[in-house]
Amino acid sequence: MPSRTAPMIVGGSAQLDSAQRRPGAILLISCYELGHQPLGIASPLGSLERAGYAPEGLDISVERFDPAKVAQARFVGISVPMHTALRLGVRVAERVRAINPGCHICFYGLYASLNAEYLLEQGADSVIGGEFETPLVALVEALEMGRVDGVEGVSRRGTIVGPFLRRTNLPVPSRSRLPSLGTYARLEQDDERRLVGYVEATHGCKHLCLHCPIPPVYAGRFFVVPEEIVLADIRHLVQAGATHITFGDPDFLNGPGHALRVVRAMHREFPDLTFDFTAKIEHILKHRSLFPELGRLGCVFMVSAVESLSDVVLAHLQKGHTRADVFEALAIVRGAGIALRPSLVSFTPWSTLQDYLDVFDVVEAEGLIDHVDPVQYTIRLLIPPGSALLRCPAIQPFLGPLDQPAFTYRWTHPDPRMDDLHPAVSAAVEEATRTDEDPSVTFQRVRALAYAVSNDRRAAPVVPVLPHPRHRPPRLTEPWFC
Repeated sequence: MPSRTAPMIVGGSAQLDSAQRRPGAILLISCYELGHQPLGIASPLGSLERAGYAPEGLDISVERFDPAKVAQARFVGISVPMHTALRLGVRVAERVRAINPGCHICFYGLYASLNAEYLLEQGADSVIGGEFETPLVALVEALEMGRVDGVEGVSRRGTIVGPFLRRTNLPVPSRSRLPSLGTYARLEQDDERRLVGYVEATHGCKHLCLHCPIPPVYAGRFFVVPEEIVLADIRHLVQAGATHITFGDPDFLNGPGHALRVVRAMHREFPDLTFDFTAKIEHILKHRSLFPELGRLGCVFMVSAVESLSDVVLAHLQKGHTRADVFEALAIVRGAGIALRPSLVSFTPWSTLQDYLDVFDVVEAEGLIDHVDPVQYTIRLLIPPGSALLRCPAIQPFLGPLDQPAFTYRWTHPDPRMDDLHPAVSAAVEEATRTDEDPSVTFQRVRALAYAVSNDRRAAPVVPVLPHPRHRPPRLTEPWFC
């Protein structure tokens, strides 16, 4: 019989003796994953279960923080794949420590790597970045055996290691301990709201866009998730009610052959299943011949990081595309019957007020008002620790100090009007989201705010508010992006 003695304390955290294989001794917490069922805990849950553990999951974006689950845990892993999740995760860790002082707290994910030293100084026991599933299981096994230090890919206080970047044998993600799909964002299409499943066919990215948080961690590498694992996960999601799949890869077309094999196999098995994905503008141009087939296979929309329509800004960010390329990509995607939903970084040190106004002119002229979530007009360049932008001379005149509790470097726009405009449009969009305002009304409101601070004596052009209700392009009901 396994021992029922209290856990030993090793290096300031609880050792997982054999008794701790009981259900709930390991707790993985997700803070926010863009409104979808969190793969950031589903994937390591599958890895831990395969290793013989019985972990629990908790998603505080849709579930109440559960002190009882925290109190019985001896290992708490906090998933931080994005900036918002990290800011929430730090507060979660404080509550976990207050309730259960002896448990081992591990931050893992993209933003854990970028902020490892600070997280460890603030009370985390370990940090894992990159392909975190294998190191996370190895850490739990090491704790069970009474070891803590020296686990590959695991940073500890005084020993910061790089992200774990090695292909591993991933199991199918485990979703049985997660809230149901009905709890999360849905696909809005043809006046219906449909359940959405989220999967990833690749991790990392082979591109090195300067403002992106992925290159400092993955350094231009990407890893393929085996086709059979992706398809098995999709089957589970369909059984759970999903009729649409989001491929959340940083760029689904990093491996176009793999992407096509996955969606072809998915379509053969589930011909009515629709999907969306994210890909770079330059990949749309490079792989333009694939888009008619992607449309036939069920792609209803795609997201692309347009970021800006200014060639100056695009060059500073090293995006790999130009303003003209955006219009060409839009024509390719439209020609395939797929809606293009651009993401933007509307506020950068190099974005002029005229650039900002130009975006509204293009969105109106191209009939994209319903394709651009209003939050995109508020996105301000985020410069996290480790960002490649920090090495660029062009950012230095505008760069302020690191605000470590906010996990970003401060910067100031050379035109004070832009710094005044950002909080104004952010407040307007936040209120519009809260009240579910028609996006065409929000478009007019934000455009008017921009004209009000400009030196242009003309009033903002007035576009007739689009009819409501109306046929809108497919979209997910969670518009936030960072």
